[in-house]
Amino acid sequence: MSVSVLSMWRLLVAGSVFFPGLFLACKLLLKLQRWEEGDAVMVSARVVSSIQALMASSAGYIIASSCQDIMEDQHWLTSAYILFAVPYFVYDIYAMFLCHWYKTQVKGHEATPLSTVIGYLRREFLMVLHHVVMVLVCFPVSVFWRQGKGDYFQGVMFLAEMSTPSVCLGKILIQYKLQQTLLHKLNGVLMLVTFFICRVVLFPYLYFAYGRYASIPLYLVPVSVPWQCNVGAGLLMAPQVYWFCLICRGAFRLFTRGQKHTHTHTLTPPANGYKPPHTH
Repeated sequence: MSVSVLSMWRLLVAGSVFFPGLFLACKLLLKLQRWEEGDAVMVSARVVSSIQALMASSAGYIIASSCQDIMEDQHWLTSAYILFAVPYFVYDIYAMFLCHWYKTQVKGHEATPLSTVIGYLRREFLMVLHHVVMVLVCFPVSVFWRQGKGDYFQGVMFLAEMSTPSVCLGKILIQYKLQQTLLHKLNGVLMLVTFFICRVVLFPYLYFAYGRYASIPLYLVPVSVPWQCNVGAGLLMAPQVYWFCLICRGAFRLFTRGQKHTHTHTLTPPANGYKPPHTH
């Protein structure tokens, strides 16, 4: 379903106002509650990311569930939400930089603006590259190159954002040094499961869905679709697999560290026979 040029600009402007405005409103609300500037910035950035993820996931579910013919059926929300969400990725690059800036301030590192930018790009290079590709490549491909085909697949891609709220909550808990809490561990399990299903398994599923639609075996799908689809899927899936490996490593360290802490706490005898009361 085509979108007029005027509607495109309206959606782009709406997204450009909504996401930064939501960030500023959230930060102002937290500062009114006497939060520190850095804490308010970092939590506000996570809140905006979570809200965008919920919006994208909802749009994805509506689009995917409405398409009976996964190649030909169209839904107006597909192009509309892509246009509305594009400014989010531009905003988020700056929001991530602000988070990095305040983290360096908290750690007491004296750095010039240039060195801070360089440090930010080194630390968040893959995420920044992901956002740039979303704006410069995925946006024009999704809106123009598809020519209205495959709205179902675009809707399924939106569902990848279902893992984002748990990722953001995990970062907030780490920010406040709550890694050993039950909430952080439960959220870690949820993040592991949702990230694996929504961001790793998602890509093989897209090939499976097309193979079932075209009545061809799964192994023949890569040679049956345009080569650009294979390149795009590979480039998008690679960082997801990398991030998933990092999540698995973090989860392994968290649970092994928790078990070691519990084991040490159990075997350490109380001094002078006195057993301190539990205060957790």
